[in-house]
Amino acid sequence: MANILLSSERNRYGQDRPHSPLNAPELKDIISHINEEHIDELLGFLIAFTPISTAELDNIEVQLTTVYAEGMELQVQPKNVESQSVNAQNHTDHSQSFFIAFPAAITHPDELQVQYIALKQRADKKLGKKTIKLIKQTFTVENRYKVSENMLRLELSMPELSNNDPLNKQPSSVPINDAGYAYLFDLADNSAANNSATTDIEDNARSARAHRYYTLRKAWQTPTGIQAWVDVFLHGDTLGGSWAQSLQVGETIVTKREFPEKVDHLRDGQALLIADETSMPTVARLLELWENPTPPLVVCVTHNAADQRYFDNVKMRSDIDRSIDNSIDSNNERTIKNTVKDNFTVLPIVIDQQCSGQHLASLIDSTVGNYLTDQPLKIDKVWGALEASTVKALRPMLRERLDLSRAEVVIKVYWRQD
Repeated sequence: MANILLSSERNRYGQDRPHSPLNAPELKDIISHINEEHIDELLGFLIAFTPISTAELDNIEVQLTTVYAEGMELQVQPKNVESQSVNAQNHTDHSQSFFIAFPAAITHPDELQVQYIALKQRADKKLGKKTIKLIKQTFTVENRYKVSENMLRLELSMPELSNNDPLNKQPSSVPINDAGYAYLFDLADNSAANNSATTDIEDNARSARAHRYYTLRKAWQTPTGIQAWVDVFLHGDTLGGSWAQSLQVGETIVTKREFPEKVDHLRDGQALLIADETSMPTVARLLELWENPTPPLVVCVTHNAADQRYFDNVKMRSDIDRSIDNSIDSNNERTIKNTVKDNFTVLPIVIDQQCSGQHLASLIDSTVGNYLTDQPLKIDKVWGALEASTVKALRPMLRERLDLSRAEVVIKVYWRQD
């Protein structure tokens, strides 16, 4: 590891001039959330904007400590310091602070998200990664129907926009071959787009969190444009579920942001995928676009055993499938492909409504442990998405059980228990 961390005094990289602190009570929760859920992004900022290299990431810990009007301060320390029994002063002695400037200064925490996203976009561009897009897309509802006991599928369409059209300043680019791609849907905008009367759902959407992320389950090109599936799990009386069930054929729905999931680490090694009812569509698309020659192990958590059938019709694309496809003629392709076993294994977990985050994390951990006791597998990579408290408890359990690094265990928060 390069000698970027000083052993005797605290080096404040980028702190060559004073900055204006923001004094707002909500900042504490924002900083805590970023440190829990967005460590990978903080590491990306370090690589893109400081002297720290990719090779050093496995040897350091990072956390956001302060948000200023002009930027934010990240504190970095070697991992071996954190594991030692030393006092806080010694931790500080071995740490280094890095100031990351915002593209534009802010005056209130409400402006932080815009500047944070702008930083991420800049960092991802420098690192050659896919990034968040702040772009409006409009889809038309073509159909909706159940694909499992409680999973509602929205069939959507979008006309092809010509790049030569002078009125089309930002043509749509729906990702057909990207797994784990999410859209931020505006739950209140479909009424405005269709000039329909205001409903209770729309009033509720406007009054609180009027947006929801949903994974692009599948998309494909047709002669008239793009067709797509978005699957919405119906968890009783929720804002997103009520919105999805209220949609009618012919209505338009609007998205405001696009977000690519971090799944590149799954391209090699033995993967473990963990899904609950909100993330099953993401895992299903991952399986259909699977590029890793080793089939994954899948843990699927539902409240209703009937919803476990969601994966019954998912066909995994693998190197094995492709090699067989290339050796057969077109007349026999459908017959022979249907004989190829979709050889990912699903470990079903059915829970009751009272299952807490800590208990579910322990249940997932023990289910994986019991399976690995009987099977000769060494898990190399993990991707999952669950409720916030479950994620917080599960991450350290799996890292310890599987002896994996932070970068190898990617478990995202897809929702929070209100």
